[in-house]
Amino acid sequence: MNEAYELDVNGVRYPINAAMDRNLSSVLRTEVGLTGTKEGCDDCECGACMVLIDGQPVNSCSYLAAQAQGREVTTVEGILDGDNLHPLQRNLLEEGGVQCGFCTPGMIMSAQALLTRNPSPTEEEIRIGLSGNLCRCTGYQRILAAVERTAAES
Repeated sequence: MNEAYELDVNGVRYPINAAMDRNLSSVLRTEVGLTGTKEGCDDCECGACMVLIDGQPVNSCSYLAAQAQGREVTTVEGILDGDNLHPLQRNLLEEGGVQCGFCTPGMIMSAQALLTRNPSPTEEEIRIGLSGNLCRCTGYQRILAAVERTAAES
């Protein structure tokens, strides 16, 4: 049975009419129409579905959309500056940290949360900050380099 509620996503309030047991990633993709958040493992193992809720990284595959009522949800689309890429997005491209791209939105959101709370992280702190995100293509070194470069530019 569907229920009506609202979600604040990327600074925009969206009316939602969905079952209360739907996870946030599916509601973001289907009801809100933001497909940057990827559905990977659906079991909190891969991090592809990472979004920020009130600035904190959360696996949206295991977070009920209804729980996000009254909280600020930020997706990878929400960090764009108009038509300009966010520095993390630009640096991932320039450093070669994007291959298939499936993990990229989750990596970006985890890195964004890390850099917000720690603008000058060490390599070890970056590794810990990204530890909930899996990548099968890049070997992580170029992703780490992109996050380090973003921190150095700030």
